[in-house]
Amino acid sequence: MNRAATRTATATASWTVWGCAAELTVTDPGSIERAEQIVRAELAKVDAACSRFRPDSELTMLAHSGGRPTPISATLHTFVDAALSAARLTDGAVDPTVGSALVNLGYDRDFDALALSPSQRTAAAVGTATFLTRADWTLVRLDDDRITVPEGLVLDLGATAKALAADRCARAVHDELGTGVLVSLGGDIATRGEYPDSGWRIRVCDGDSEPATVVEIGSDSGVATSSTLRRRWLHEGQLLHHILDPELSRPAEPYWRTVTVIAASCLTANTVSTASIVRGSQATAWLAHLGLPVRAVSADGTVTRCGGWPEDEEDRS
Repeated sequence: MNRAATRTATATASWTVWGCAAELTVTDPGSIERAEQIVRAELAKVDAACSRFRPDSELTMLAHSGGRPTPISATLHTFVDAALSAARLTDGAVDPTVGSALVNLGYDRDFDALALSPSQRTAAAVGTATFLTRADWTLVRLDDDRITVPEGLVLDLGATAKALAADRCARAVHDELGTGVLVSLGGDIATRGEYPDSGWRIRVCDGDSEPATVVEIGSDSGVATSSTLRRRWLHEGQLLHHILDPELSRPAEPYWRTVTVIAASCLTANTVSTASIVRGSQATAWLAHLGLPVRAVSADGTVTRCGGWPEDEEDRS
């Protein structure tokens, strides 16, 4: 999902972070340099706390806590709390304790490293997991400054951390600089403050051959797409994707190819889109109950819109 061109003066910076494209756009072109510094600093702080692939991150160290209560930083507390809230909202469809299952399925290093040779993979891996119990977010205890994760469970915040980071980056830029801002982290999009005359124009697509459209959003919004077509790897001869069904500890059945959601925050949008992938055909009634704007593409390419999804514009790109 990429930001389309706007009709008013803006400034944009882009780079790569966490194996995905980061894009920052501001409505005050003179603030772009400082805005990028703010975003990069926030992302570095999040990475140090929440990365499953850094041996020195707080999250990695939790995997060696032996189930004991462990002091954590305010940053990690915020991100774990958001992940547990997402699990609560989705009745466990989005579960941050699927980390050990992901490791056992071969996703035990940064995604770019999954394409390395076997010998290189061994060097790049942070560690291994023995799956002692199925994913169950209710087993995690989060207090004011401590967390207890039962031995055998590995936290993975991938379903919520990138989206929450986008929200936090957009808020930090707007709070300090006052400019309107759009932050996109691998297609997880958050906006704050004023927006261009035409709104923020978002191109929704998940591949060259996939159905595409352009929608306009305003301020204080989040857009996220979850997909079974992205972040796929081979493990023991099987092609897997990264969205797991916590009940099965396996990738969710690809009833949906992509689900895109618009919400008041990127965190909410990504929580709902990920849960929809996991719920499959049962997501339709749940989405109708939530009432959020949703665009879903099924396995056969059929596009379903609900919840007041904005009228699609023709994609001429």
